Amino acid sequence: MPRLAYGWELSAGRTVSPGLIREFIRPAVRAIPPRMAVALGPCRIALLEGLGRPTVASQWAEVSRGLEIALATAQRREHDIALELLLCLGQALWSRLEESRRAAYWRLLDGEIGAGTDGEIDQDALQHKRRLLSSRYSAASSRRLASYGAASFAGTAAEYVHCLWHEVTVRTGRDFLPARELRRRLDLLSGWYPPGRGRRLFALPRRRPPPGAA
Repeated sequence: MPRLAYGWELSAGRTVSPGLIREFIRPAVRAIPPRMAVALGPCRIALLEGLGRPTVASQWAEVSRGLEIALATAQRREHDIALELLLCLGQALWSRLEESRRAAYWRLLDGEIGAGTDGEIDQDALQHKRRLLSSRYSAASSRRLASYGAASFAGTAAEYVHCLWHEVTVRTGRDFLPARELRRRLDLLSGWYPPGRGRRLFALPRRRPPPGAA
């Protein structure tokens, strides 16, 4: 069974392209910060043609020997498959996050909502956020709040590693996080899980000061 960075294991079906492993899965795993890899622990990744239903892109579970992640590859872009892996890792990381760090992330989300930030890190987190804020009744739902926090953190953790993997383009528009809010999230995670040697966090554009400002 092939080994990845951090001693993680990989299995792949015969129909899986070697290029997917060489150009996407291996580089994505190598980009994971060492402290994040330690927090995640042993991991086994399986690349499968499908996972039972066409709409299911990934599955993961905690087992006695660590994490097991299954990724569907049929009719999916190779880059999207690697991002799905990072998303699974973000979900697992949230489930293991220390209470102090979880509280810090909740404070960050509370500040964004209080400031009227509409967007989110990805479409899944955006849907959870809109369901949460759709009414006063929904906003008081602890279940919807928990689902939103988990989706938001997982997407942010995935994007953090994505930025360490290769140069990315910051998407703009009402559905996406403004650059300032995105920088705050990535800076928070980089403090917890510093980039590995030779890697640096993608330099998001800083806001220009208004004319005449010191």
